[in-house]
Amino acid sequence: MGNELRYVCLVETRRLLLLMGFVFGFILFIQYFELSYSSILSSLFSTKKRQLDPIDSLRNQTFLNANEESITIKPPDEKNLDATSSFDDQDNSTLNNDIDPEDESPSKDFVEMDHNSTIERIVGNNSVLLDENGEKSEYTSKTSDLEGREGIDEVDENKNKNSDLETHSAAKSPSNLLSHSASPGNEGTGSNSQNILENNENPSAKEGLTSPQPAVVPISQMKDMLLQSRESFKAVKPRWSSSVDQEILKAKSLIENTSTVEKDPQFDVNLFRNFSEFKRSYDLMEQTLKVYTYAEGEKPIFHQPPLKGIYASEGWFMKLLKSNKKFATKNPKKAHLFYLPFSSRMLEVALYVPDTHNRDKLIQRLSNYVEIISKKYHFWNRTDGADHFLVACHDWAPAETGHTMPNSIRALCNSDIKEGFKFGKDVSLPETFVRSPQHPLRQLGGKPPSQRRVLAFFAGSMHGYLRPVLLNHWENKDPDMKIFGQLRKVKGQMSYAQYMKSSKYCICAKGFEVNSPRVVEAIFYECVPVIISDNFIPPFFETLNWESFAVFVLEKDIPNLKSILLSISNQRYVEMQQRVKEVQKHFLWHSKPVKYDVFHMILHSIWYNRVFQTKSL
Repeated sequence: MGNELRYVCLVETRRLLLLMGFVFGFILFIQYFELSYSSILSSLFSTKKRQLDPIDSLRNQTFLNANEESITIKPPDEKNLDATSSFDDQDNSTLNNDIDPEDESPSKDFVEMDHNSTIERIVGNNSVLLDENGEKSEYTSKTSDLEGREGIDEVDENKNKNSDLETHSAAKSPSNLLSHSASPGNEGTGSNSQNILENNENPSAKEGLTSPQPAVVPISQMKDMLLQSRESFKAVKPRWSSSVDQEILKAKSLIENTSTVEKDPQFDVNLFRNFSEFKRSYDLMEQTLKVYTYAEGEKPIFHQPPLKGIYASEGWFMKLLKSNKKFATKNPKKAHLFYLPFSSRMLEVALYVPDTHNRDKLIQRLSNYVEIISKKYHFWNRTDGADHFLVACHDWAPAETGHTMPNSIRALCNSDIKEGFKFGKDVSLPETFVRSPQHPLRQLGGKPPSQRRVLAFFAGSMHGYLRPVLLNHWENKDPDMKIFGQLRKVKGQMSYAQYMKSSKYCICAKGFEVNSPRVVEAIFYECVPVIISDNFIPPFFETLNWESFAVFVLEKDIPNLKSILLSISNQRYVEMQQRVKEVQKHFLWHSKPVKYDVFHMILHSIWYNRVFQTKSL
């Protein structure tokens, strides 16, 4: 019996060894042919494996620029990112009294926050975030671009060290960055420039499902996309019909069949894509439109936006709409549009935790808000929010609202075609820097063309990768090109506003994101804007013919900037400058709204998109 037992054990042992050998050989077979399980062998024998942080991976990557030079990706130098630009002379007294917005306890309905005197936190996320579907999220951002300010003593460097800094994550793919005429990446100020790149490959394109978009969409192609959007944009159809939809459809028919207006004593018709259509649409808006503003939402995130600084557009719009008797209605059944009254700036101030690089709380708060109104009212559910709109000027707004309000009409300052802006639905919001809520039109105007001696002017902090390139090519290189970094206040020298008032062309170079308050500032000071910001959709794009009064220069053409400007005849320049003065009225805030001013133009753009995305059941 003992011998038989030993024999059985021996046989079973051999079978076990044979099975183990087979499994081991199968693993080697898979490893050899590099199948999808090729990491199994290494995982079997590896000890505790350290997971690299995404920024560590970035540090080890290298890319080649246009000159085939190797560029090593480095971590950000927090000391080099500056959050100040030029300040108004009369606001310089606030420089020594910087206040963190998080420490403020606003008591008024609308916050008159002094962003001139605030060191803005520069926050973001260095890693590539994945959404719930496993696709790359656009949940990235940059600092608020505190720019366009006159004056200016720099804020103490020690205060900058304490600000929460962001590595710029503006979704720049290596192929996109290689098109620039200088080293790619996000360059800081001074000699310690750092290059931060984020791989922004399109997962769908990677899998061969769709073709990737071109790196740069020129203004001419944007015009084509705008025209095509009426046919191609698929709006959410309402679940049940409503009388307001019939009113919208009637307005749509009247706009489409309006008679041609070739001249108007109040307007230069060349400023508009289709003046006849705009005029008819605007008149119908005044006759028809009713907007319901939700009362839900706790301050300061809701109902308490800033009225001062670079985010002032969202504050002024909310203030003026709430007090407007013509458009505002308290009966939601009569509303053609529903306003979501949150402040993207106050959302960041109230909920973002410095140094966390995490904005989940911000997105969750908006998601909770949508859930509240969708449960309390049936209006959101009728269209999945397609007849709702928001006005948001913070740079994070596209990502935050893209998660929570994807169907809603979004008026966004950060109107980047590469960050989910949808023609036919979204609206490009003018980023207007308001220095004084009591006097929003202070210092309006500039010199006539014959007295503008400076060919081109720029001054500002080195936000993003583009401005260092601009300065590298033009700072102190040509007496006609007044290109500076931060413009210090020096007695006897021209201030920021004086330069703008005395220059023919004002350079509006992007910062970390495509938008910049300089675009509206140039119009404010009657200087022809020169927009250097690839993929930026300028404000009121569906209405205004921007090429009639502004110059668009591709980022890669910065070395040719002067020759481009000199190629514009003096007659053409004078015509453009006159049109800047004409279009100025559409970009001005008034304590009491004036017909065709910026408040009405924002509302009209939202109304216009609501009209043309409405489909009959």
